[in-house]
Amino acid sequence: MDKPDFSTAKWRKSTGSGDGGCVEIAYVGGTIGVRDTKDNGTGPILMFNEREWTAFLSGARGGEFNLDTLAD
Repeated sequence: MDKPDFSTAKWRKSTGSGDGGCVEIAYVGGTIGVRDTKDNGTGPILMFNEREWTAFLSGARGGEFNLDTLAD
């Protein structure tokens, strides 16, 4: 499988993002890319397929990744 080309992707970040703590998300051909905003598009991109992303979002909505849960 070829690596998706994120060079022209529309990157989005949460309206809840603040200075120095933001990530951006883009969708290209069935792959979700996640990158650190402060890298100005030059850093690495983590890639997930739709099934992995859906599982992550479900866990996030359910509180599985809240800071207090992760600290345990």
